[in-house]
Amino acid sequence: QVQLVESGGGLVQPGGSLRLSCVASGSIFSAYAMGWYRQAPGKQRELVAGITSGGTPNYADSVKGRFTISRDNAKNTVYLQMSSLKPEDTAVYLCSAFSVPRSWGQGTQVTVSS
Repeated sequence: QVQLVESGGGLVQPGGSLRLSCVASGSIFSAYAMGWYRQAPGKQRELVAGITSGGTPNYADSVKGRFTISRDNAKNTVYLQMSSLKPEDTAVYLCSAFSVPRSWGQGTQVTVSS
């Protein structure tokens, strides 16, 4: 199983930017597809962005053109660069490895508010 630790969340004004990081340990990071999810109060958890083991990204329609997912296998880290943030992006952001069983981080809070 993979252990995951997220960081980089915080409070940002609308239109601002944040970069989230997720450091993995305990297994072969480069072998796994990775994903960033988010969960807002009262809403279901949703996949925001994913990246294959080969580095191919995919995005939810709601964040296309604003968020960028990337990975650095040498650092066992996956990133989520978030720009043009909106209040509706406010949520706990969680990192996940598509391992068996699935692995999840503890989450990092992102709040977009003026």
